[in-house]
Amino acid sequence: MSDSLPPGGHVLDADELDARWADAWRPEQIAERLGGVSVPWCITAGWALDLFRGGQSRPHGDLEIAVPAAGFAEIRGRFPEYVFDAVGSGRVWAGAEALAATHQTWLRDPASGQFLFDVFREPHEGGMWICRRDESLRLPYDAIIERTANGIPYLMPELVLLFKAKATRPKDQADFDGVLPLLSQARRDVLSGWLTRVHPGHPWLAKLAGQ
Repeated sequence: MSDSLPPGGHVLDADELDARWADAWRPEQIAERLGGVSVPWCITAGWALDLFRGGQSRPHGDLEIAVPAAGFAEIRGRFPEYVFDAVGSGRVWAGAEALAATHQTWLRDPASGQFLFDVFREPHEGGMWICRRDESLRLPYDAIIERTANGIPYLMPELVLLFKAKATRPKDQADFDGVLPLLSQARRDVLSGWLTRVHPGHPWLAKLAGQ
């Protein structure tokens, strides 16, 4: 566990995690609750790729969104009936004491104990997003957030796949294989450049090059 994290925290095993995420929201539910906020936010991870595809391709165990860290208070203010728990190094802290030391936050229904969605509080400078894995990779939020036909914001697929590349699980590989045919050459070139920069030698690079 990181020295910056407070002591304690609750460790949830895989079965308990699955059970407590069983009622996770869908993108349209959170989009309705966050309508009109001034903070740039977007669906990320597997759901973002499905929003890019235009349909759900597989079951999703949770729902993740990304927000600039300084804008989290406005997001939190839309959910007064719920509790945000800090998450880090496999532990969960009830309440706000670990928020400053973590970047991941789970919304919990205090009545049922169920987790409903996951918030990544991202580093940024004003309206400029900063990649946690390579702080030299900086892009304006307007450039990285795309929208579905009905206005649901999602992270551009190139960045979703960049984050999935670090520790590729079977579902991440399936996501890459499913989305690759939908990526334009321009998108493939961008993803190749970022992978080369952040994860040099990654096996996806050969597929992006058509090898």
